[in-house]
Amino acid sequence: MTIKTYEPQIIAAQPIGAWTGEVFRRLVVDGLREQLAVEGLTQPHWWTLNHAAGRPGGWTRTTLTERLTPYDDQDTAFDTVYDDLIARGWLTEDADGALTLTEEGEAGRLRARERNLRISERAHQGIDTDEFVTTINVLRRMVANLGGNGNLPD
Repeated sequence: MTIKTYEPQIIAAQPIGAWTGEVFRRLVVDGLREQLAVEGLTQPHWWTLNHAAGRPGGWTRTTLTERLTPYDDQDTAFDTVYDDLIARGWLTEDADGALTLTEEGEAGRLRARERNLRISERAHQGIDTDEFVTTINVLRRMVANLGGNGNLPD
């Protein structure tokens, strides 16, 4: 789809909340959630798989729930997510409570990742790296200006 070109003063007067909301909720997040649903996953499942892959055995239910809760807009019962992934054989929990991704879990994570990459690729069409970096840095400054944490997640 071709988009119109506007004068800079017209663009500068646009409401940032409307545009970021359109991208975030209605297009990116909904698109990702649709792709994850194909695998029978929710966003909290996806977050859990990625965190478990990134720090094998380094998370417990408590520490991972504390880490993920700030990003959750669905009032998720994280224990249900962990139980589901364990029942699928995608996640294990040892006697100390450490969560570890299994080979099946990694395979599922990679399938979901491929689906999610399609959404990301569509969103980035026609946007070069410099434009994207500028956009993220502007949004980070806006978050900080409004009292939020403009740093990248650890």
